[in-house]
Amino acid sequence: MNAVTNKPHFADIARNLTEGIVSGRFPVGSLLPTELELCDSYSTSRHTIRAALHELQQLGLVSRRKNVGTRVESSEPTNDFRPSLASVDDLVQFGSTHVRKVLEIEETTVSGALATEFGCQNETRWLRISSLRMNGATDRLPVGWTDVYIEPAYAEIGEIVRKSPSVLISALIESRYGRRIAEIRQEIRATTVPDTMARSLQVEPGTTALKIIRWYFDAAGQAFEISVSVHPAERFAVSMQLKRSDLHDKK
Repeated sequence: MNAVTNKPHFADIARNLTEGIVSGRFPVGSLLPTELELCDSYSTSRHTIRAALHELQQLGLVSRRKNVGTRVESSEPTNDFRPSLASVDDLVQFGSTHVRKVLEIEETTVSGALATEFGCQNETRWLRISSLRMNGATDRLPVGWTDVYIEPAYAEIGEIVRKSPSVLISALIESRYGRRIAEIRQEIRATTVPDTMARSLQVEPGTTALKIIRWYFDAAGQAFEISVSVHPAERFAVSMQLKRSDLHDKK
């Protein structure tokens, strides 16, 4: 087993171990190396190893028992992210009914204003997946345009994205690499449709639109995916219901 980096983070170790389980290097029913063996292999602390193994447990890949060890229970993550009524994706009505029509997949450099908007370093390399979001019916207009930026290390997932139009890209990353979503941050802004998208969206350039930016964070607080969606105003709406929290009588 090779160390991921000189001082690997627990999320990197969890991802490396997940790949070993998915590939069959650690078969279902077998025991992973002990904590001390993993500490030696990855040149890190026991605390970091335990955090990595906890991530595998959260994914349903392993079980842990005292005096037994860490046993591989499944070769596929079973605790992938599912949008709920309180989640960002449910809030903006971005469910499986809006399928993805991939237009382009390419590696790109994010710099200038876009890097500032993303909060990433200038000249950062990303894999960009550009697609139209459809309402599931081919005779309807696109709901919007989405650019999804993921780490270039996940380039091989591009074709899987094409073949899985109704599955969130973040869910595909989790299933393949075990990088689990811990948090999503979202911003909604008013914008206009740029010339580069107008023809595909079948609107005039400058049409009023909603721009939705989402940051997908792992347990380490690192953004491994950023999506930017542009929706012509007349085709998309954000609705929510707010309830007052229970007020306790003050004595």
